[in-house]
Amino acid sequence: MKDKETIFSGMRPTGKMHIGHYFGALKNWVELQEKYHCIFGITDWHALTTSFEDTAQLENNIIEMAADWLAVGIDPEKSILILQSWVPEHAELHLLFSMITPVGWLERNPVLKEQLQDMGLKEAVGYGHLGYPVLMASDILIYKAVKVPVGEDQVPHIEITREIARRFNYLYGEVFPEPQALLTEAPRILGIDGKKMSKSLNNYIGLSESPEEVKKKVRSMFTDPEKIRLSDSGHPERCNVFSLHRLLANPRLTEIEKDCREGKWGCVSCKEELAELMTRFLEKVVPHREKYQREKQLVKEILWEGSKKARQLARATLEEAKEAMKLNYDFKS
Repeated sequence: MKDKETIFSGMRPTGKMHIGHYFGALKNWVELQEKYHCIFGITDWHALTTSFEDTAQLENNIIEMAADWLAVGIDPEKSILILQSWVPEHAELHLLFSMITPVGWLERNPVLKEQLQDMGLKEAVGYGHLGYPVLMASDILIYKAVKVPVGEDQVPHIEITREIARRFNYLYGEVFPEPQALLTEAPRILGIDGKKMSKSLNNYIGLSESPEEVKKKVRSMFTDPEKIRLSDSGHPERCNVFSLHRLLANPRLTEIEKDCREGKWGCVSCKEELAELMTRFLEKVVPHREKYQREKQLVKEILWEGSKKARQLARATLEEAKEAMKLNYDFKS
């Protein structure tokens, strides 16, 4: 793997994954691990920045998320899977970075401003939440990752990571690369209600849901509001059901679009075909998912072994950073 560039990416543990997670990130991760040295992290400390009040489900959410990662093809033989809190070097480098990061950089973070607005927090932001990008920089730079697969909404965080790397290198010498955002071509996956698919909105289709659950959810999906009767001319470009046909690469896509526009194809039939298509797609994932669901100890062992490998890399980088900062004191000589 030494001849491959290093990539780091992570997710906060929210439990079972849905198709939005798959098409928005996981599918891309599976492909990237063939070309890069990939380290994928379940970032449980990041989860505490906004969900610190109730941590009872955190352990279960970690296992559920890891099971889905493994089920879709994240291969521990090709990539390193870690649990952030099992690699404490992340926290120590975060502390060192926090000493050189101006507060103004964090207060200007547009992602933070958007989160405060969405969560109704106004200015009541915690120290850890404000410093989220600094910990994220540590996650990335502790492995000297040169690329970070993210959506456009996370680009400001990558820019802060680059600024921190530049500032450290200017103050203490060249240690860290300036990572580039590897923009994913992630489509905007809409949920069954037509809004962005989200667990918090309960409008998602999960990777591990049964065929019955999938069919029930697909039947309830919003469609083109102007197509009331079968004979009405439809507008596939406005229809969420059609967008999922496209996402799943339905071989009849052109035919469906034509018949919809000409009033020869109804929404009920469209949903029925999508439900079958979605079920067949998930069948490729669910059997493997059930295996990891049954063998939770195996999932924990994979995360533990990956975290041990990651610690070797992280320790080397941390020691290099401390040496550059002249913090490796020797009081014995």
